[in-house]
Amino acid sequence: MKPPRQPWLLTAAAVLITAVFLLPVLWMVSTSLKKPDRILVAHPQWIPAPFTTQNYATAFANEALTRALLNSLVISCGVVALTLVLGVPLGYALARLPMRGAGSLVLALLIAQLLPSIVLAAPLFILERRAGLDDTYLGLIAADTTLTLPFAVIVLRPLLRAVPVELEEAALVDGCGRLGVLLRIVVPVMVPGLVAVAGLSFLLGWGEFIFGLTLAKQPDVQPVTVVLNTFAGQYGTSWGPLMATATIVGVPVVCVFAIFQRFIVGGLTAGSVKA
Repeated sequence: MKPPRQPWLLTAAAVLITAVFLLPVLWMVSTSLKKPDRILVAHPQWIPAPFTTQNYATAFANEALTRALLNSLVISCGVVALTLVLGVPLGYALARLPMRGAGSLVLALLIAQLLPSIVLAAPLFILERRAGLDDTYLGLIAADTTLTLPFAVIVLRPLLRAVPVELEEAALVDGCGRLGVLLRIVVPVMVPGLVAVAGLSFLLGWGEFIFGLTLAKQPDVQPVTVVLNTFAGQYGTSWGPLMATATIVGVPVVCVFAIFQRFIVGGLTAGSVKA
């Protein structure tokens, strides 16, 4: 590929796009450091002067926040585990095994990706209420997995197809079964793709709100996104504590993406190119 004739245009476009995405985050952090009388003013300031940490003290004093953070961590880790346990075998079956209707199933997964969570909330509420899974971690994990599983299969299927068939045939000749081939040969080869799916599944589970609001009425299992909603009341919104809590909630997201950025970008790029 030839280098661009005017690389500064690409740099300027990248800076502009980055600024568009970062400005709301900077405004959130700035608001979290402002005093209540400096938030809703005619001439807002990007740099709070004077700044205060009282909003963070109010957020950490909320006992529901600590519990909700733990709930979101449990739910997100459960979503990652369930997505990988179901997504890897399904993606392998679609990539390797002769199946009738495999193309239709992939199309159905693509269509499922287009459905917003609000469309699935009512049917899942009815099903989980009858199954006794409402107000439970398992119910929330299963509901969030309906959003992450189609994505995982779509990403993993081309990665699985890229694994050399000769490796699997050699293992089968040596007496290894299909499950053994999957666990001993295929999975170690596609670790970057699995890490990418795990990272994005964690982020989706951490930020999901609709299922947490409709399927969990008890504070013992409600995720942190539902707790954020409690700062908006009938007679006003506590913007300072809300922005401070949102900043706290956003820290794990930044950490996960910073740690797994190389795997996420590499896994998604490999999947899109080999698809």
